[in-house]
Amino acid sequence: MHLAQRLAAVVLTLGLSAGLAGCDFHLKGTNTSATPLVYDKIQLVVPREAENLERILSTHLSSTGVQLSNSNDAYVLRILDYKPVRQELRGTLIEVILRLSVTFQIEDREGNPITQPRTLTGTRSYQYNIATVNSDDQQYVYLSKILIDDVAQQISRQIAANRLPKAQVNTQAPTQNNSSVTLRNP
Repeated sequence: MHLAQRLAAVVLTLGLSAGLAGCDFHLKGTNTSATPLVYDKIQLVVPREAENLERILSTHLSSTGVQLSNSNDAYVLRILDYKPVRQELRGTLIEVILRLSVTFQIEDREGNPITQPRTLTGTRSYQYNIATVNSDDQQYVYLSKILIDDVAQQISRQIAANRLPKAQVNTQAPTQNNSSVTLRNP
């Protein structure tokens, strides 16, 4: 490369980098200050069938700065629904579609919802030939792990970015019935 071409490449690279920085672009890292202070301590409550999600989710939450704790001042991240689905489409090749749907919400220690329930879904698919049965089992196990990891990352990113809608509080005052006598037929 000639000196002029190298200089042009350096100037172009610096110009593009400055442009990205100017529009507030930055790479996502493990900045512990990115987690809102209200969710800095969380206790995980997951159904028995979601043990793999619990392990991976705790790793992702810890990397965003959330402290997993059972203390009285910790919020509760409750997995309300964990639904893995496997669907097979048969033809010359068999296509398998894996779906994982997870519904969660954040609650206080008394079980009062802080956020509205949020459902996240991940999907993966693969094909295999029925003559190679072993590849189906290997692909299923591998893609199931990736699917759980994807959903756990989505949950931890939404908590870290505080993108969860707040639970709606019932602000209506209880209505009282003005009549105190109820008429009944004998």
